[in-house]
Amino acid sequence: MIKIYKNVYVWDSSRKTATLSDVKVKDGKFETITRAGNMSAKCAFDGKCHTALIPGFVNAHGHSPMGLLRGFGEDVPLMEWLQERIWPREDKMDGEDMYNGTRLAIAEMLATGTTCFADMYFYLDQISRACEEIGMRANLSRGIMGNAEQVMAKLAKNLDFALHYKSDLVKISLGPHSPYTVPFEEMKEVARTAKEHGIALQLHWLETENEWDIALHPEGMAPEEYLAETGLASALHLLLAHGVHIKESAYKFYARDNFTIVHNPKSNLKLGSGIAPVQAFLENGISLAIGTDGASSNNRLDMWEELRFAALLQKRLTPTAMPIAKLFEMASEGGAGALGFEKLGRIEEGYNADFILVDLDKPHYLGVTEENLPEFLAYAGSSADIRATVVAGETLYQDGAFTTLDIERVKARAMETRKKIS
Repeated sequence: MIKIYKNVYVWDSSRKTATLSDVKVKDGKFETITRAGNMSAKCAFDGKCHTALIPGFVNAHGHSPMGLLRGFGEDVPLMEWLQERIWPREDKMDGEDMYNGTRLAIAEMLATGTTCFADMYFYLDQISRACEEIGMRANLSRGIMGNAEQVMAKLAKNLDFALHYKSDLVKISLGPHSPYTVPFEEMKEVARTAKEHGIALQLHWLETENEWDIALHPEGMAPEEYLAETGLASALHLLLAHGVHIKESAYKFYARDNFTIVHNPKSNLKLGSGIAPVQAFLENGISLAIGTDGASSNNRLDMWEELRFAALLQKRLTPTAMPIAKLFEMASEGGAGALGFEKLGRIEEGYNADFILVDLDKPHYLGVTEENLPEFLAYAGSSADIRATVVAGETLYQDGAFTTLDIERVKARAMETRKKIS
């Protein structure tokens, strides 16, 4: 199918400035991007010179069904939040609940400009089902945790799904929850399995100041030794969520092609975990992406708000921190690469057509030009400006309406689950 978008300002993190363009999408990919006025065919959308076309956001860390748990764990630290507020309720949830929660989360993400997300949770069959039905791109992992026997059973399920699931939209990785929920020897087995089969890993990493004290590792072992000794460091790709408390002396260790640290600024602040030294990570060549974390710890799945927050946190120390292009690269192409998606995150011929349309006909865009559009998007814009969200060339959200889901039914089914776990 061919769709043409005319008179739109095209920009992505690889471009210094925006360009007023006409864009042709064919079979889910960008086929032609040319100066506005060069396409005469009937268009699917006319931006009328007051619409931006930019890459969709990639939410590189989250737990989508946790939108059902929003509001159950406020004003408590991470371990109490997990052990007393969250895990007991998760135990009451079945596959259908996960499906309902995922659909609710995807609706929220589409409405706020996310076109691809990473997820670590349970019932991969139901979460992937929701993604496929709606048309959402994702990298999913099964949360692996517990005693030795439980970990091995969950690893087997995660591996079986990863080896047999085939999809153009959804990738599967392994999801060992953290060093404090997976025994050391079993973590080695998870890493060995991932390397043997060429599967990526998602892992919570140094989120809180004291979590290394309760991690399951040989006495005296440093975090970086742990990554090396378990074999996690040799994975095809290792997605390290948080990384708030990585020591300065270890920064160079993390500057590896197969590592990405996912910054979750709002969740980290809300749970009292601290502020990751993101600018220092960048200066040391560490690959970075941005995530929201789950909706019960953030409590929003709004990546536009997340990237602005990430920038302002680092600028509290110096106004030159977090250049705009790098900020958007972390929230788009950087996250896409970390999730294993190639040719995603740019508005470029041959790339996958995952993008959002932004309404520039708002008071806070007064004075926007091709040259200053990035600055306006970063610090004046918000997800409230999104007119449409497109994944693989298909419009999934436009002008407040969803094209592949019944939002009222989604909310009703999610409310049924919420009442059950309350």
